[in-house]
Amino acid sequence: MPDGSAPDEFRSFMSTFCTGVTVITAVGRDGRPHGLTCTSLTSVTVTPPTLMVCLDVRSGTLAAVRDSGRFAVNLLHDGGRRAAEVFSSAAPDRFERIPWQFGKAGQLWLMEDAFAVAECRVAEAVAVGDHVAVFGEVINTEQRAETPLLYGMRRFASWADPGVATEKVP
Repeated sequence: MPDGSAPDEFRSFMSTFCTGVTVITAVGRDGRPHGLTCTSLTSVTVTPPTLMVCLDVRSGTLAAVRDSGRFAVNLLHDGGRRAAEVFSSAAPDRFERIPWQFGKAGQLWLMEDAFAVAECRVAEAVAVGDHVAVFGEVINTEQRAETPLLYGMRRFASWADPGVATEKVP
């Protein structure tokens, strides 16, 4: 039995998993905004409301999250592809290129590109390989009706028809 999958094989496998696109934002110790595109998001529990994001250990955004103990999860709508691309790049002027404002709990909200934002307080962080799983207790959410931006098979897409109800699974 093999000991594990090669990184390229695993990356290829995970690329087939379609998911929503988020931008994680935080304010660093120096007051500068930081952010990155992230598809590693999951809900953990409703009581207390907690989610988890996975961030690269080399990330300036992770450093800002650790320094401040807070972060925001911006869920991008299907018109937010440019923001996803800007925040997945190494561009130093990301926050000059994408409009943002502070949310009610003081975290960074990409208000033109995100249809929803969850402002979080770090509950726990666990290092796993070259990433850190950050558990955030949600302290505020804001949202409006929009179609989510999706990513899978190494490309962006839009929900086909968000108005069509799907059959509930028993």
